[in-house]
Amino acid sequence: MNFSRGRKREEPEINFIPLIDLLLVILIFLMVTTTYNRFAELKINLPTASADAPLEKPLEIRVAVNPAGEYRVNDQAVASPALADALKAAAGSQADPVVVIQADGKAPHQAVVSVMEAARQSSLSKLTFATQAPAAQ
Repeated sequence: MNFSRGRKREEPEINFIPLIDLLLVILIFLMVTTTYNRFAELKINLPTASADAPLEKPLEIRVAVNPAGEYRVNDQAVASPALADALKAAAGSQADPVVVIQADGKAPHQAVVSVMEAARQSSLSKLTFATQAPAAQ
């Protein structure tokens, strides 16, 4: 006997809507969390700049960094460990002087970062970099 005569058997179907929603959420998550590095595509040639000289010159502490990574604070040689102390001594009682970093174009990046860190340790917040005007052609 066939009792299921009047009933139609339903075919199973796969609902793709939840699958598509899940894939879109995963795609958005990957796009947000992925970092895009394009450092290899950039060719940087530093330091040159052309800007007008400021009208009034603030008090400044000059820190020179040569290609060997050696430091000079206001034309006096300073060792790397004593850089923060030399900046504090050069600032003296001056109210928030500007630290001018005169780094050679071939100076190690770490040497420049060390100057910036020493300025932070000395509570000197105004930093700037010295550049030269591009050669006229």
